[in-house]
Amino acid sequence: MRHIEFYKASGSGNDFIIIDNRDKVVDEKNLKTFIEKICRRKMSVGADGFILIEESDSVDFRWRFFNADGNPAEMCGNGARCVARFAYLNRIAGSEMSFETDAGIVSAKVSKDMVKINMPELSELKTDYLLDLENGDLTINSINTGVPHVVIVMDSIDNVDVVKLGSEIRFHDIFAPAGTNVNFICQNKDDTISIRTYERGVEDETLACGTGAVAGAVVTSFKFGIKSPIKVITKSGESLYIYFKENQGEFSDVYLEGDARIIYTGELHEDAWQF
Repeated sequence: MRHIEFYKASGSGNDFIIIDNRDKVVDEKNLKTFIEKICRRKMSVGADGFILIEESDSVDFRWRFFNADGNPAEMCGNGARCVARFAYLNRIAGSEMSFETDAGIVSAKVSKDMVKINMPELSELKTDYLLDLENGDLTINSINTGVPHVVIVMDSIDNVDVVKLGSEIRFHDIFAPAGTNVNFICQNKDDTISIRTYERGVEDETLACGTGAVAGAVVTSFKFGIKSPIKVITKSGESLYIYFKENQGEFSDVYLEGDARIIYTGELHEDAWQF
């Protein structure tokens, strides 16, 4: 029976299947279906996302990132941190590296189980506008941190129905056809922020989202003047740290730091994707 070696990694609770595809071990023919099937929880390995490492002519390697539904995404902050640790442990790159993504070149620095990456240039920051929803208008903010995000500032996020409200916003006509990720944040007394995220492509709440944490931190800084670095507490209880420079509402030199853990290694057998 054919098998494919893989790693399972977790970045603050956001989990990924990573495969070294430099020798083209993954069949491109039915790639979307393959990814959908192995990302199913309980029926296969299960993951929020899927990452292929491939050769690059200019930097240490190239990645291709896919959400659990098999569709590609330009960027994933937690996935980028996990793939950096994978590359370091497998001697594909040193502790400081650069790799290609569809959102541009990402650099990373690995220190034990912590990884810090630079984020793509932020764009499309828009604050305090109304979105018409089933139960009335809602004030939202939005920004692209490599992928699109909506950020909703609340007094408390404990009781929000992340899946119901997040799904309605994710599929709203204003964000069609690509859709958006949706983050619910609240500012804590110590100037940390707590966050819950509905992720496009997973179509569910996830335990963490790196690009969402960056979106939440930047919106918080813009609206309330909180300075870098900002500590973001995720649904998993783990913390992400967002660093940036800010000048009159313009943000640059944005970095994301947090844990990137290798959970296990294994071999995918054909049964993992054929049923």
